[in-house]
Amino acid sequence: MDIVKNSFTDDEELKILQDLIAIHSVNDHEMEVALYLQKLLKKHDISAKILRFSETRGDLIAEIGSGKPVLGLSGHMDVVAAGDLSQWKTDPFTLTNIDGKLYGRGTTDMKSGLTAMVIALISIHDHHLLKHGTLRLMASFGEEIGEQGSQLLKNKGYMRDVDALLIGEPTGYQIAIAHKGSMDVRFTSHGIEAHSSRPQNGYNAINPLMKLLIEANRFFNHSSKTNSQLGKLTFSTTIFNGGDQVNSIPALAQAEANIRTIPEFNNAEVEKNLKEMIAKQNKAGAKVDLDVYMSEPSIETNGQSKFIKLAQKIGAEFVGKAIPTFALNPVTDASNLIIDKGPDFPLAIFGPGNDTPHQVNEYVDQEMYLKFIDIYIALFTAYLNN
Repeated sequence: MDIVKNSFTDDEELKILQDLIAIHSVNDHEMEVALYLQKLLKKHDISAKILRFSETRGDLIAEIGSGKPVLGLSGHMDVVAAGDLSQWKTDPFTLTNIDGKLYGRGTTDMKSGLTAMVIALISIHDHHLLKHGTLRLMASFGEEIGEQGSQLLKNKGYMRDVDALLIGEPTGYQIAIAHKGSMDVRFTSHGIEAHSSRPQNGYNAINPLMKLLIEANRFFNHSSKTNSQLGKLTFSTTIFNGGDQVNSIPALAQAEANIRTIPEFNNAEVEKNLKEMIAKQNKAGAKVDLDVYMSEPSIETNGQSKFIKLAQKIGAEFVGKAIPTFALNPVTDASNLIIDKGPDFPLAIFGPGNDTPHQVNEYVDQEMYLKFIDIYIALFTAYLNN
């Protein structure tokens, strides 16, 4: 294994991650992260462009090299809320090392992966490691809710010439080549309010909604459709609200559900089935509306590309064990970025982390974070220079 040329010391790499964790980019304010990275890149004579979405939100794009092939690097700048602060061992926005584990909101999902990609890009640039090809960093906003940032990148054409894509989401020492889709849907049932002693004078909004949810749970979760990598579709009712007083017939009820889709049972088919179920309830006298407010498709690639094989080979050299491929359950920005690329497209979801995203006491192993920087430097240069 060749010696990796890195522009930063371990302490400097930890300081950059510390700075990013301190930025409260909780489902917003990614602009602060983008401006920090833009300034860091400028110190190394790398220009970075910000695609402004609003005053507090935007994407960041930076690239080095020129020509083909083009390797895209994708990472999101937002994090989820910290949750119950009393359950944290540490301040979630202060990077804290306890026994080699770096605690903080976003350490695993996914500021360590984003930081590792940025440091790798800078090091490759500083040491003139590219013989040809283009390395393009695409840091997105809003991945945790709605994936608007990656949609903006896609719409602006930044994926049009990309030959392979690495997403630094937390997979640890394995590479995801597929993931389920995700739909967030809201059902609103309208009724007529009445005193509960005279229910015949009203229409209970809860009743048709309960019938709908029972039918949907049974229909979707008992489907025989399956995918060899992703398994079966799942339907989960996650929010239910109805009524405001125990002795009043409710005039309004709402429920929300999350559906994790597969290619064999895709988002369009799910929406069609839901509309048919709602039409049946409405025909019987209900008034139920459907709002599909988030819909990201499943992604499935075959993992047979040169880029995947190279990532497995280089990863194994650094960690001393095989790097398998697998299917990831959570959705990533790949749903937008490679939706039109086909199953042969080289997609590697490969980054430092573990199974603590969205949890209290989220952490990343310090050794893994630092090692991924070296893996990225070696992988990016090997792919582009071959």
